[in-house]
Amino acid sequence: MITAQAIFIGFFGVAAVWFGIVVFRTFSMVRSAIALLFSQTALGAMFLTMQAEFLGVLQIMMMATEMSIMAFFMVMFMMDPGGMGKMEMTHQKHFSMIAGVVAFVGAVAIAVFIDWGPIANTVADSAEQTKALGLELLGRSMLIFETAAVTILTAMIAAIAVAIKPIPREEAKDKA
Repeated sequence: MITAQAIFIGFFGVAAVWFGIVVFRTFSMVRSAIALLFSQTALGAMFLTMQAEFLGVLQIMMMATEMSIMAFFMVMFMMDPGGMGKMEMTHQKHFSMIAGVVAFVGAVAIAVFIDWGPIANTVADSAEQTKALGLELLGRSMLIFETAAVTILTAMIAAIAVAIKPIPREEAKDKA
């Protein structure tokens, strides 16, 4: 018998795949970013449906922030963010289709033919799982996350500094 949880997981899974396809079917970079946001939000909803509340909320919050920033930068720096020029969003179509089919077949083969071991008879409740994940993130993985955060922040500042046209100084005007 199919439970409501399985129905919602299937629904959000289909929604995630559909919006993932829409990302490449639109001519607008902003619409593409919004479709990617919806796709990742559907993944977060799948986590919530599977009672992994921390991961679900984290996924939705991170993707909402990331896609908003991405859409703002695309509007600022893209030649045609609205998609009026019918720009092509895909490159190397033939190779991409072959790579996608091979990846799909590989993923299905792994899911079906790999021995995943015994099914867990007991699982800790969601509060205990969240506590264990927090201890992992704040333990040995903290240095990795902090380094990645500083690197991303540095890259964002550098990208903005390179993109801004320098303002001429008063001294340069006086000498001229």
